Amino acid sequence: MTTLATALVTSSKAPLLLLDDNVVVIGASTSFCNAFNLDPLTIANRKLADLGAGEWDVPQLNSLLLATIAGAAEIEAYEMDLVRKGKETCRLILSAHKLDYFDTDKVRVVLAATDVTPARLAEKQKDDLVREKQVLLQELQHRVANSLQIIASVLMQSARRVQSEETRLHLQDAHSRVMSIAMLQKQLAVTQLKSVELRAYFTDLCRSISASMIDDPKRLTLEAVVDDTSTNSDVSVSMGLIVTELVINAIKHAFPDRTASGKIIVSFASDGGAWLLSVADNGTGMPVGKKRGKPGLGTGIVEALSKQLDASVTVLDAKPGTLVEVRHGQS
Repeated sequence: MTTLATALVTSSKAPLLLLDDNVVVIGASTSFCNAFNLDPLTIANRKLADLGAGEWDVPQLNSLLLATIAGAAEIEAYEMDLVRKGKETCRLILSAHKLDYFDTDKVRVVLAATDVTPARLAEKQKDDLVREKQVLLQELQHRVANSLQIIASVLMQSARRVQSEETRLHLQDAHSRVMSIAMLQKQLAVTQLKSVELRAYFTDLCRSISASMIDDPKRLTLEAVVDDTSTNSDVSVSMGLIVTELVINAIKHAFPDRTASGKIIVSFASDGGAWLLSVADNGTGMPVGKKRGKPGLGTGIVEALSKQLDASVTVLDAKPGTLVEVRHGQS
């Protein structure tokens, strides 16, 4: 068996070692010697730990090999760094299996080594690039949000100066649209790209809207009641825009009396693949069931975004106030 096993190992194109029960090298493939700069003429009859300049003397590897020799385990994919003086460190994946063929009185173990250094380096470079892009994206989103807030401020100042009531209303509406996008951009800057926890997302969004749009937070409160649902960034962006539009609309129209107190509640709950997003206020209410005027820009935005999410929009009389539900599935 030993002669046959040695011949198979030494002729292999893969980096292989044949070891005995004392972790002594019986044979090595040429590819193993070439890969790790070892002399094929002097490698036999030496302990694995003595190869090279002692870089193979790794206590954990030796323990795993002894367990394999004893039949207690097999090394499937042991990953380790091969540290060699004056040379770059190699990242290796090792596997070892006990040979149970032919004569069973002599224990033989085949150790295979695969150099994955280039693959690990490529993975690291990719991860570094992704992190760098995320940082740049967040910085861009911060700058966009700041620029939009400056534009919104200019629009509001212009609205206060103009004499035409119609022009003032158009400027105020443009201000609300810009603030809507600016606040969403702020949330995107701190949102994870893969998975978004909606409770934290909506809570922060409501806090941002309240700070920007509500003059007296003691008079008018904005609250988020959200379950533990997480979703991807694309869906969260659409939901964030919907919430922003509906909340701004409630702030503008549900509480025309600037001295009256009120509350706006953003709610979200999911059940399997179905979910319900709603914005409710206890203000003056809307003419539900009656003929309304032409839908405004905000209504069109909410309906378009809801359609993207395969959801329906329903406006209900909350008695008092108004309840807008965006429903997906049967939740």
